[in-house]
Amino acid sequence: MKNVAILISGGGSNMVKLVESMAADHPARPCLVMANDPHAGGLEKARQMGVATAAVDHTAFGKDREAFEVKLNTHLEAAKTDIICLAGFMRVLTPSFMEKWSGRMLNIHPSLLPKYKGLHTHARALDAGDKQAGCTVHEATAELDGGPILCQASLTIEHGETEDTLAAKVLRLEHIIYPETLRRFASGDKARIDHAIDAT
Repeated sequence: MKNVAILISGGGSNMVKLVESMAADHPARPCLVMANDPHAGGLEKARQMGVATAAVDHTAFGKDREAFEVKLNTHLEAAKTDIICLAGFMRVLTPSFMEKWSGRMLNIHPSLLPKYKGLHTHARALDAGDKQAGCTVHEATAELDGGPILCQASLTIEHGETEDTLAAKVLRLEHIIYPETLRRFASGDKARIDHAIDAT
């Protein structure tokens, strides 16, 4: 049985779906939900689901990312973490942190990588006139939104789509493929899967 720590910065909707999925015959269980903001709404949701929580306020460390990450690692190691799931964790982690957890860290990104790494993915897809949008689960590496792709889900961008409507549809895809990919990853399956899903 693998122990999974989930790192968040906000409301934690993907975290909730991951925690809900880790039951019955799932090969993993949630051991920790940790945020870089003590006021992140997802912390209370995790507590209500019976998952241990921690908060490491990044603002207390100024620009010293290494000291911030030492504190993160203290919590991760105390929880006997095997796998980290980044779920809306809005801090750039150092190469040394990424190397420590290499091969054991997943991330979800709201675009069809390698397109639109970074922020404002939906606006960029609409501005480019793309016909398809979606999301990607990948192994997290030192390269921003890089690393081997494990799963992508795509949908058709409808006429008159806005940034908000597209974001809502893509989020529904995230809630489907992140739990599915974690289950496979925790079982040792790193094969890539691609889905076309109707998220209307």
